[in-house]
Amino acid sequence: MKDKSMTEVYEHEIPVGSRLYFGKSAATKRSIEQLASDLLNSEGFSEILTPFFSYHQHLSVNPTMLLRFSDHANHEISLRADSTVDVVRIVRARLKDELHKKWFYIQPIFKYPSSEFYQIGAELIGESELSTSVSLVSNILNQLKFDAVLQLSNIEIPHTICKILGLDIEIFENGQIERILSQNIPWLESLALLSNKKELEDVISVVPDALKTPLKNLLTLVCSVSHENIRIVPLYYSKMRYYDKLFFRFLSQNSIIAGGGNYEIDGVASSGFAIYTDTLVDKIMER
Repeated sequence: MKDKSMTEVYEHEIPVGSRLYFGKSAATKRSIEQLASDLLNSEGFSEILTPFFSYHQHLSVNPTMLLRFSDHANHEISLRADSTVDVVRIVRARLKDELHKKWFYIQPIFKYPSSEFYQIGAELIGESELSTSVSLVSNILNQLKFDAVLQLSNIEIPHTICKILGLDIEIFENGQIERILSQNIPWLESLALLSNKKELEDVISVVPDALKTPLKNLLTLVCSVSHENIRIVPLYYSKMRYYDKLFFRFLSQNSIIAGGGNYEIDGVASSGFAIYTDTLVDKIMER
């Protein structure tokens, strides 16, 4: 007798979180990937495709987000949930005779319990000038005639504030702006509410000394990019474990189109980005 408590799965169903592209959506996805591939190749990048399986994904994302199992020797592995750490380590360890440091990839990632995401990503190994990544993403979106807001941040700022005030980084990780404002500290309130370059310049003169350099680095990034619509958010904190300094996101109606930043892996300061292809396809299809 069939257990009525179990939901019946029909032959045509796919798991929640899976992706299905066909017809126009598949063509749109392919055209985005081709455009990005052509542009990155023209900028001196080489393509790399990394394994679906990885031993090191816990270095990139929270382990609760990983789809994990064991390999032939009973070592724990997981499906790729992020590409950056694996790309950098594979290039440096297995392709160490290569002088090339600019790599891009077009491949999916997978997260627990059953979510898959397509990405177009790039890593500039040993290159920490983040404005290069910002310009590349901006160029791709411009060629697609897609408008997005550029959000600029510096992950050092929340960490430094936590050290100064004895706060837990989870306040910033969870975006608890009300707890930040409840500290009743004028310079902290100014940081939370600033929105343009002039306000960023002004606040640098009143913050504690430990914050001046991270804020000046953010100001330098703001001045070095030419995107039309920029939002400065100094208190934003990325949940990606390796991003530790300057960081950016492109957003459209509260949807994240792309993101990237500075990071250090195995002592090498680098930078990179990922374009979230699924979200971009959805937005273009809506348009």
